[in-house]
Amino acid sequence: MFDLKEIAPATFEMKQEGEMLVPGLIIATQELIDQIDFDRPLEQVRNVAHLPGIVGYSIAMPDIHWGYGFPIGGVAAMDPETGVISPGGVGYDINCGVRLAVIPETLSAIEGRMGEKLLDRIFHLVPSGVGRGHKHTRGLSDRDYEEIAAKGARFAIEQGHGFDIDLEHIESNGRLEEANASLVSSRAKERGRTQIGTIGSGNHFVEIGEIEEIYLPDVASKWGVEKGALYLLIHSGSRGFGHQVCQDTLDKFLRKGYTEGLPDPQLVSAPIQSQDGREYFQAMAMAANYAFTNRQMILHEVRMAFKDVLNTQPEDIRLIYDVCHNIAKFETHSYNGSPRRLCVHRKGATRAFGPGAEELSPLFQKTGQPVLVPGDMGRASHLMVGLANPLTWSSSCHGAGRARSRVKSSRQWKGRDIFDYMRTQGVSVMATSKRTVSEEMPDAYKDVDKVVDAVEIGKCAAKVARLKPRLVIKG
Repeated sequence: MFDLKEIAPATFEMKQEGEMLVPGLIIATQELIDQIDFDRPLEQVRNVAHLPGIVGYSIAMPDIHWGYGFPIGGVAAMDPETGVISPGGVGYDINCGVRLAVIPETLSAIEGRMGEKLLDRIFHLVPSGVGRGHKHTRGLSDRDYEEIAAKGARFAIEQGHGFDIDLEHIESNGRLEEANASLVSSRAKERGRTQIGTIGSGNHFVEIGEIEEIYLPDVASKWGVEKGALYLLIHSGSRGFGHQVCQDTLDKFLRKGYTEGLPDPQLVSAPIQSQDGREYFQAMAMAANYAFTNRQMILHEVRMAFKDVLNTQPEDIRLIYDVCHNIAKFETHSYNGSPRRLCVHRKGATRAFGPGAEELSPLFQKTGQPVLVPGDMGRASHLMVGLANPLTWSSSCHGAGRARSRVKSSRQWKGRDIFDYMRTQGVSVMATSKRTVSEEMPDAYKDVDKVVDAVEIGKCAAKVARLKPRLVIKG
């Protein structure tokens, strides 16, 4: 059991004990805290509080569940001079993230046969599944990797896969400038060579549905989000490329003994100012740029599918935003009344800058940053706007969060026609693997409506729109 005290609405503090350097902080309602699987994720919150140089709190979002080292839904900020950088605080799928676009069509356009044709076309153009590459691509060359390091998502746009305006609607304009392709292993490059423009497996998806409800009409209007229009959500990351970058770094850090004094070896971390720390950050940034490029390519292919099936023009499918939720970034935040540069780890958590943040494009400086919260493929997803909560380093949740393990979910649905069940829920699903779908059924996740309510009560982000899925492609 953990000593948690509610210090503000939907904001609980975990008592600082033993060798913890800071307290813990959990953004959640009591109902969601009661749903946490045993106490393992909260133990990870406590463990993260032992990391050298941590500032403020070891933080968890309401979608918290167990992960490697850090909990998924974890946030931690480190002092750049005395702190550490942890691959477990970023995750294996570096810059796993979500992008949202709006489509100038209504639900009637994708009902019945037209929806099936659209699913078929997207499924053909956007490969999905474990380890699958893109059969239509020549594969990335070493020169291409250098270009991705230098340009990020702009690399895809220069190849004809998108528009310059897209970059204004991507976190960090689709590029981390610290990226260095020379610090990435040949194994990582080989794994990523043909996976650009692909979804992968697990909880990654392409989702199309209807904007069902608007909560903040003024913000929605500024963003061009209208009730009744179609939306597109893309959830994917850096695929095998980022996974290998993480594994290579973990192997090196463990070999060099960076676990000394830590309560969990999975928290293995190098000082930010060390050569090993700097090299990991640059390799991680390279994987982040790969992921930005990957999602840009997927958006392009979905735009082409809409053109082929519904004659919707690609430029009319407008990107609203693209967010990272497995990343470490250097940001300036107010701490004890003064601006302070910090290295913020977000693992299964989304940046949620508010109005006026300098890094945002002019449109989002007026409103705050879009925060994208995919739920499950049966119930809903949400579009929110950041409120710049200083306690969480302007962070919010990244999804609904798992309520049941993949193994338990698959066992729960064994022997049942899962695709027919989803059709009874008004959702058509196409996937490479039936097993993946059984692992990702709606009841495997927390209720996203309750998760975003907790985020709103905790003043991390505010609800802008509720999104209802209709067509889904899974790995």
